[in-house]
Amino acid sequence: MRLARAKASAVALQYPDAWVIGSDQVAVRTEGSSGDTILGKPGTAALCVDQLRGSSGHTLSFVTAVAVVRHNSHSMQEFVDITQVVFRTLDEAAIARYVAAESPLDCAGGFKCEGLGITLCESINSADPSALIGLPLIQLSKVLRSLGFELP
Repeated sequence: MRLARAKASAVALQYPDAWVIGSDQVAVRTEGSSGDTILGKPGTAALCVDQLRGSSGHTLSFVTAVAVVRHNSHSMQEFVDITQVVFRTLDEAAIARYVAAESPLDCAGGFKCEGLGITLCESINSADPSALIGLPLIQLSKVLRSLGFELP
């Protein structure tokens, strides 16, 4: 939430009368008794492979935070969406092919569902299917309507 808020606030300073939307996402892998591992954007192919290797056969929670900010009115609305992704057991060749084909280096957990990443999954559980791509549009639409925006 801190990063979503910071992104929105930075832009809102430049456009003080506008409503600005900021969003950020991390993936969280529960490691049982050893706790949780937070997976950000890998940045390199090697780190991406490592993240996907660790996600193989596990369930990850993709946590997406959204902040809607208007600087001049000192207004802010925030929410968090959590989407559960169950990864199938992945072999090294499948991971290598996926990273080479999609290059998901700027995606939390080294995974994006909108392309070939969907083939890495057993299931995806979410109240808002758009959340996994980084912006939960169902909840965002509710927030925008509450602020007076007319949406279809």
